[in-house]
Amino acid sequence: MKILIVEDDVLLADSLAALLTGKGFEVEAVYDGEAGADYAELGIYDLLILDVMMPKMDGYAVARKVRAQRCGTPILMLTARSATEDRIQGLNAGADYYLTKPFDARELLACVNALLRRQGAQVEELVFGNTSLDLASSTLVGKTGSVRLSAKEFDIMRFLFQAGSRNLSKETILARVWGYDSNAVENHVEVYVGFLRKKLRSIGSNVRIEAVRRLGYHLEVDTSCSDGCG
Repeated sequence: MKILIVEDDVLLADSLAALLTGKGFEVEAVYDGEAGADYAELGIYDLLILDVMMPKMDGYAVARKVRAQRCGTPILMLTARSATEDRIQGLNAGADYYLTKPFDARELLACVNALLRRQGAQVEELVFGNTSLDLASSTLVGKTGSVRLSAKEFDIMRFLFQAGSRNLSKETILARVWGYDSNAVENHVEVYVGFLRKKLRSIGSNVRIEAVRRLGYHLEVDTSCSDGCG
């Protein structure tokens, strides 16, 4: 499970990231609302933990922007504000739960687990065409077989499944899979996309990874092989 923390208190954000990482979650943190909205709209996270008072864009605005993009990712909103009006504003903006600071780590973990359980099967499997990606086992399942993916292959495939027909640039994939501080270059993305194309063909998938010059990659269903491609 992948969690995004959007919190301008760097110490708190990093502490939360360490806590959740220790519980087996994959966690990323950003420190202002504008960056948080950009990251959240990528659609690759299972949960957003969102502070209210932040520079550039407050948490309410981030939640509204995310929901306007029809992103259904659960949002856990954190704030020092405890007034009923503030809680109502957060829920109306699109938050699923509102946790008031200071909070106990056990309470945070209980909220995180509850929100992820509420997602149920929605976060266990992604489907496109005749192909599914099992998020628990990193397995790609097609018409005629299945194949386990490496960590990088899984991250890229998941990213593409969640984006669907929307183009993802090489720069975006590089940053989100390898990290902004990585020495990896765009050729790394091309190589892994090549691996994934071969694996899709090997399992009889009718899903193709299409490249669009200067725009990146997206998924398409090959209608010429509706019964599965060999």
